[in-house]
Amino acid sequence: MNFLLKDITKYRQDLHKIPEVGFKEFKTQKYILENLEKMGYSPFTICETGVYVYIPGNKSECKAFRADIDALPIEENNSCDFVSTHKGFMHACGHDGHAATLLAFAKYLTTLDKTEYSILLIFQPAEEGPGGAKFICETGLLEKYKVKEIYSFHLFPDLKEGVISTKPGPFFAQATEFDCSIIGKGGHGGMPQKTNDPLIPFTKTIDSYQSIISRNLSPFNAGVITVGKFSGGTVRNIIPNSLDFYGTIRTYSQEDTEYIIKRMKEIHRGIEISFNVKINDEFRVLYPPIINDENLYNKFLKFSNNFNFIQGEALALAEDFAFYQEKVPGLFFLLGTRNEDKNFISPLHSSSFNFDEKVLLEGVKLFMKLLEEKNEL
Repeated sequence: MNFLLKDITKYRQDLHKIPEVGFKEFKTQKYILENLEKMGYSPFTICETGVYVYIPGNKSECKAFRADIDALPIEENNSCDFVSTHKGFMHACGHDGHAATLLAFAKYLTTLDKTEYSILLIFQPAEEGPGGAKFICETGLLEKYKVKEIYSFHLFPDLKEGVISTKPGPFFAQATEFDCSIIGKGGHGGMPQKTNDPLIPFTKTIDSYQSIISRNLSPFNAGVITVGKFSGGTVRNIIPNSLDFYGTIRTYSQEDTEYIIKRMKEIHRGIEISFNVKINDEFRVLYPPIINDENLYNKFLKFSNNFNFIQGEALALAEDFAFYQEKVPGLFFLLGTRNEDKNFISPLHSSSFNFDEKVLLEGVKLFMKLLEEKNEL
């Protein structure tokens, strides 16, 4: 494994310098293509800026391994030698590490004889939005290569460096965004009787949301509604005409998401009648929930003692790997990067997120073990 450390470090640091957002990863794509070709592969492009490699095995059935490659519009606040050269953009979610791991895994595969199962390596664009996995799936790639199972992982600074974590069933939540406006009638703050203040129905609306989770969903069905942003008004003594607010819904099933949206709309209609206001609402259902295949999880458990493994808990994060799992059985992991001695403690999407590249070798090792036929995955 250590023979890959130099390569994986270079891959990660090179990619870290050229962060690009979804479907604009042209330099990233070129870098991946060039390195795969140096290894002797004939990679293909997909979905504008994605890359994939198909490696035939003795069987036509295929195991797929996926890495996302996009970055975020965040100005980097690190002082390392390989900081972003693209001002205003940064690999703040570790996708440079994911891509570097898959490149190193590809290099490892060149040392093997023909494998039992065929292998598909997917370097996927736009995980941070609008969901490149969905577009990859729509190309028919998984069906074309008879993919029977798919694997991926995400770096995670909440876990100690090198720890592997996953769980069967629901792991990550389904994410839904909502944008709402309450339209009333503004006027002077000293003469509220001549206005229709949108702030009062706003507070009643937010308060009513809380009953959806606590009184409409089963106590065994987790969910959350969060309003993270609201705005309205210009000065302290003027009641505004309208108030805008924005938020997110997280659940672990499509049915719960649909029901919550239905109840929120019903609340809006009731508030409109009660307060004589107009509520405009827009809901955008984004990624499905990550539902890990229980059979694949149980097979992983048979060799989990090769890792510093802990069973995970369901998280209200979202990941577009879920689109692959709607097509074929899949297993998604977390790989810890937290190292307090080196001050690698910043959260994902932070301008100071960083990690030690040696942890990526655990990702390569994970893919290697998932591939091994003696474990009959």
